[in-house]
Parts: sequence; C-alpha cells; structure tokens
Amino acid sequence: MSIDIIKQNKQSWDTVAHHFDGKDALPSYGPFAQTEEELGLFGDLSNKKVLDIGCGSGHSLRYMADKGASELWGVDLSEAQIRTAEETLKDVEHKLFCAPMESDIGLAKQYFDVVYSIYAIGWSTDLAATFELIHSYLKPGGAFIFSWDHPLYAHLKSRNSEIYLDGSYQNEGVTQYENFKGEEAPVIIPNRKMATYINELIKAGFTIDSVIESEVSSGFDGADEEVSDRYYSLYKARRFPTTMIIKSIKG
Repeated sequence: MSIDIIKQNKQSWDTVAHHFDGKDALPSYGPFAQTEEELGLFGDLSNKKVLDIGCGSGHSLRYMADKGASELWGVDLSEAQIRTAEETLKDVEHKLFCAPMESDIGLAKQYFDVVYSIYAIGWSTDLAATFELIHSYLKPGGAFIFSWDHPLYAHLKSRNSEIYLDGSYQNEGVTQYENFKGEEAPVIIPNRKMATYINELIKAGFTIDSVIESEVSSGFDGADEEVSDRYYSLYKARRFPTTMIIKSIKG
C-alpha cells in the first residue's frame, strides 16, 4: 500500500466528488456498458448482506435496498462521497466507513453474501491485499462482482475518428493526471493487465465465474453514433469495450 498515493487521491476525490453524484452506479456497470438488468449477475438479492467497495454517492447501495438486500454496508476513501451517500441512504438502515479499500478496518469476516465494486477497484494501490480482504469478508459461496475500465481501453486514443494504440499495455506502472475532472485535483491510477486482476483473484482464493468484456448496452440501440475523440464515446465503445466485469465466488 502506498500511503502517499492514497493520501493524494483522497484529497482529490474530496474535491471532485460532486461530479460523481449518481454516476457509475448500479444498475449501470460503466460508461455505455451493459446493465445488471441485461446481465443478471447478482441474482436474487432478497435478505442478502451486501458490502460496496468504493460506495461513492451511495446510489448502488440504494439499488441494493430497492432489490431487497437486508444489510447495506459501504466503504469509500472520500469523506465528501460518504457525506453524499449518507444523504442518499437517509431513509434506510446502513453502515458506511471512510477508509482505503486496502486497509483492514475490522469489518466482519465471513459475514457478507455479496461484495461488489462498481468502477472503483482499479484505484487500489495494493490489489492483492484488497482481494484478500474481500475474500475474508465473504461467506463461503459468496460472490464478489466488480467492474472497471477494460485494461486496454486506457491505451486506445482517438484522433479524427481514427482509433490507435498509445503507450504499452505491458507496462504495469501508474498514470498521473494533474487535473482530474478539470479540477486542480491530481490523481495517480495504477495500470494493470486483465491477467493481473484474474490471477490476483485466484491467488486470493476465488473461483472465476464470469469475465465480461461488455457490449454496448441495448439502451443505446438506435442512438446516433457521433464520431468523437472523447475518452468515453459511443463511437469507441461500439468498437472496443469500455468496461470489464468479473464475477468470482469464494469456495
């Protein structure tokens, strides 16, 4: 775990949190990606105890409550996100914690039916430790489901409607952005190959159930495919998945 990176990212997330109120939350798995209604990875959530890693504004937990989950727990690095989540969940019982996902903060072990993370797990500075903790939180047979940028997507650039590969997929270093969401909010994000995510899950004791390189959601059927050089665009998403989604099971 890199304390310096976590501290910097926490400060920056507190600055940009307002940009993410209700964004990147279930039933969506990510930009232009298929939804939980299309994929059905969670199954029946009635009376399930769920833990959201990187709970953000709380909207995924709100979705879980609407689906009948009995206990709602969430962890997020950002105090600003936690404050928003408290408001989002004010009419349902919940337990939220402001902490890095890499840290053991004493959450109940072998307690949860489902642990999930929607577009947050890639921020972990110590993926092995994070997956080991998540494995420890789950009951035997429990499911861990997460989504994140497809690891190749960050290397796809678009210029004048032509998509090309930039940088090295083999380099698992970090990328630093000085102005996250246009704010003075520098962040550092690790670069990892898909194999790294899968292998670290296996090392932590999980069995891989599904690996999804998401198609564009059917909700965008018929949408105008405007040529765009933005990072996320329907034009790019129809040619390469923005999002990977992995479901694994604790044996």
